[in-house]
Amino acid sequence: MTVIVLTNCPAGLRGFLTRWLLEISAGVFVGNPSARVRDVLWTEVQQYAGQGRALLAHTDNSEQGYTFHTHDHAWHPVDHEGITLIRRPEGGARVGEETASEGHPPPGWSRAAKRRRFGRR
Repeated sequence: MTVIVLTNCPAGLRGFLTRWLLEISAGVFVGNPSARVRDVLWTEVQQYAGQGRALLAHTDNSEQGYTFHTHDHAWHPVDHEGITLIRRPEGGARVGEETASEGHPPPGWSRAAKRRRFGRR
């Protein structure tokens, strides 16, 4: 089983992946290609992702039964005593969370969202 998740990637890359995998949701592809095809697909994803991010998870002969790879992602897989874990960036906060906790919304929020979250001022 193979799962590829694309975020903010070109539409052409999504179309390319639909040749071998099924897109079950926007940017989420699943399928059961051979290991050789999977590796070629991941190489193409890394090459054509542009500014986007990509995750690959597939079955593997390991203790966990699967493994995963990331491309241009803030969270990175780290091997810890034979088990693969995800290392989050320092601070662990999401983008914009610092400004929201100070009472100011992060940039890009609509007026309605600002009113719902922070009330009228």
